[in-house]
Parts: sequence; structure tokens; C-alpha cells
Amino acid sequence: MDPLGARSQFVDIQTLPTWEQQLDPEAEEIPQEYSDSLVSQQAFPSPFPFRPDINRKIILFTGDIALLNCTAIVNTSNESLNDKNPVSDSIHQLAGPELRDELLKLKGCRTGEAKMTKGFNLAARFIIHTVGPKYKAKYRTAAESSLYSCYRNIMQQAKEQAMVSVGLCVVSTTKRGYPLEDATHIALRTVRRFLENYGNNIETVVFAVSDTEEPVYRKLLPLYYPRTEEEERTSLPLIPADIGNSEGEPVVPERQIRITEKPGTLEDDCEDSLESDLGQVGNHAFARMEGDVDKQRKLILQGQMSEAAMQKQHQRNYNRWLCRARAEDLSDIAALKALYQTGVDMCGRTVMVVVGRNIPVTLIDLEKALLYFIHVMDHITVKEYVMVYFHTLTGEHNHLDSDFLKNLYDIVDAKFKKNLRAFYFVHPTFRSKVSTWFFTTFSVSGMKDKVHYLDNLKQLFTCIKPEQIDIPPFVLEYDTRVNGPHHPSQSSSL
Repeated sequence: MDPLGARSQFVDIQTLPTWEQQLDPEAEEIPQEYSDSLVSQQAFPSPFPFRPDINRKIILFTGDIALLNCTAIVNTSNESLNDKNPVSDSIHQLAGPELRDELLKLKGCRTGEAKMTKGFNLAARFIIHTVGPKYKAKYRTAAESSLYSCYRNIMQQAKEQAMVSVGLCVVSTTKRGYPLEDATHIALRTVRRFLENYGNNIETVVFAVSDTEEPVYRKLLPLYYPRTEEEERTSLPLIPADIGNSEGEPVVPERQIRITEKPGTLEDDCEDSLESDLGQVGNHAFARMEGDVDKQRKLILQGQMSEAAMQKQHQRNYNRWLCRARAEDLSDIAALKALYQTGVDMCGRTVMVVVGRNIPVTLIDLEKALLYFIHVMDHITVKEYVMVYFHTLTGEHNHLDSDFLKNLYDIVDAKFKKNLRAFYFVHPTFRSKVSTWFFTTFSVSGMKDKVHYLDNLKQLFTCIKPEQIDIPPFVLEYDTRVNGPHHPSQSSSL
């Protein structure tokens, strides 16, 4: 205990500046040539958009994590929970001998797991102990998944215990050999995704780092926690292609293992012996995780597969497309500026824009265009959204084939269709209306009632405020020439 009247050695996190407050208003402006190079990226929305509410929860602290007065702090250790490293040594020294006795009762901790003890003499009420993976290049994907599990389980503990604040150290120690920058990417994106999805009651997350770790965290934090829309745009080209799934978890296609019903044996001609043969394999869920894929495809063709099984098959197929989309270089498609995110409509739903004239159908790789659509839209479609399609001045070479559109509709995840609330078709021609009617009536289901034809921008502005949508200049010029100057109404509609 501190002597009466002496200044406490512990750090009050309320006195630390948040990540948002650490933005330097006098930072150098982006060079013009670099700014110009970002124009082609504007069609590609950031998977980690500017979120002031999340930035206010983040603190970057350079110093000893054991001194923080968070609800809980994190200790990185080994499987026996007796590792000797700077973080663990400091925590043990300040917590007192009771901590060591408490750890003996836990009987170790597996890699990727997290276990909790009291904080004893620390300012923190609790300590969350976790074990980071040992890194080897040939087992990189396993190490990534384990490190993700560390941070995910830490945050889950904080949520389940209704913790207001948590201090995170760098989980992977030098002895474990995990490259610092790679580990930082996983840490930052996992915490970001958790705060987005489950972090309403968590008020503060402190990334406690050493002097050597601080530059890496300061460099990568803007990628996942941009503090302004400008910082979001400038960070976008630096975000890795692999950002995991909606939880931040690494996606590894090879782990989608197929287990046959009777491994190592030829298929029986007799259906009656199936159950007895399966008994030799075992009834564990893993042993029957997917079944015979060839049989499933045959059942689909015969129309005999159950709806649940078909949905599962469709989800697997979509995940394969999504993994490809995240792995391929789609910068040439992004440069077209044919698909981009803008503001929100009158109901607060995200608005996505499609510019028909910017799609050179005869010149681009349509499969890459499909991949780009999936890549951009995957995180948008988790919530309700609307789409605005500018058909303005499109030519024959801009019209997407109905077979391509049907293929796209069949591939995308169910959330794309469920959460699409409206499709605004701006400046349609008679021919395009007829084509769209046939397509939504005979090729796809559930779309017809969502399509709204708008002959001018004035009608569009009754659904989306002008300041909430980025309209290409040629569309504005065309509308003014054909329909005259407009004075957008502020009333809501459609």
C-alpha cells in the first residue's frame, strides 16, 4: 500500500487521452500526388469505417500494464501459467504471492484460452490470463487462429463479467516468436470487430505497449480505428487483403474438411447396412460433419435435398467466393468507380451506388467484377441497406447480361437479399424497364417489389438527402439538361 498522502503509482485510465484525442491537428497534409492516387480507391469502401463512438473507447498506453486501474488487465503466459516475461513478472510482483497460489488452482491454460483470477494487490480487480501461440512459418494459419482466440476469449470474458474497462498487453511474447506487426493486425481487428458486434457495455479498451511496440501500434491503429474520414481514406490501401470474417477470425478454406460416411471403405450397394457401418465409424458430430458431397449434389439435381441442407450447401459455396474475393487483386475493378458506398437514406440505411456507364462489360473480366461486388458488399449487407443504380447515358457495352445477374443473385449470401430494402433505378429507359420487369418476374424472386423507377433526381432526393449521396457529375448535368434545375424536397418517402 502507498504511504498515507503519497502519490499512487497506479495509473488512472480516466486521465489518459483516448485514441481520438491523440489525433494531431497539425499533422502534415497528404502529398497531392498520393492524394490523387487515392481517387481510384474511393469506390472501395473501408471494412473499418470511421466510428467516433469506438475511437472514444480506445487508449494507446506506453507503460506497465500492471499499473492500470482497469476492471481487468491481461497477463500473457505459457501453458503452465508460470512464464517469466516482463509483463508477467511485473503483474506478479505488484499483485503479491496470493496470485501465484491462485494460479496453481487453475491447473494451467491451453493455447488460445483465457482464464481469470482476482487482481489482489493490483489496482485492477481482475487478471485475465491467456496463452499465445508459438510461431512457426509453416504453421502460420494455426498460429493466427490461436492468437485470434486469445483476444476473442479475453473480450468475451470482459463482456460476460460486465467489465467496464480492460487493459490488453501484447499477448505474443518475444520467446514465442510471433512477428510483432502480424500479431498487431490480429489484435486490432479482433478487438474492433468485437466492439462493433458486442461492445456496447465496454467503455474502455487500453492497448498497453512497451517502447519498442508503440511505433507499430501507432502505425497500424489508423487502419482499424481511423479518427477522421480522411484518415479512413488514406489508410484504406494499407489494409491487408486478409481481414478475416465478420468477427475478425482468420478464414482458412482448407479447414472446410470433407468427411465421408465410411472412410477407408468402398460404398456399399446395400442401403440397409448404412447405419451399421456408420456405427463402426462413431456417432461423433465431426465424423458426420458434411457427408458425401457427391451424393448431396446428386440430390440437388434430383430435387430431393432438404431446404436446410441446400442452405448449408449455398453458404459453403458463398464462403468460397468470399475467400477468393479477399485474396485476389481487384484494384482494376475498383478503379472503375462503378460501385461505392455513400451516406444513408431517410431511414438511416446505408446507401450503395452503382454507376452503369462506368461498367465496360465488353472489356472487363466479369468474374473479377463478381468477386469485387462480393468483397465490397459482404460487410455492408449485415444490416439493412438500399442501392441506387444510375442508368444515365449507358450504352449497349454497359448492359450486364441477364445470365451474369442471375448468377450473381444465385451466389450471394441470403443476407444480401434479406437486408436489401429498396433498389432505386434512376433515369430508366423503356427498354430497361421491360428488361428489369422480365428479370425480376421470371429469373429472381422477391426483387420485383423492391425496384423503384425514378425519372429524375428530384424523386431520388425524397428518399435520400442530396448531401448523403455522391452523384457523378455527368448524372447531375444530364438531369439538369433534361429535367431542369431541381430544388430537392426534405420530405421522406418510398
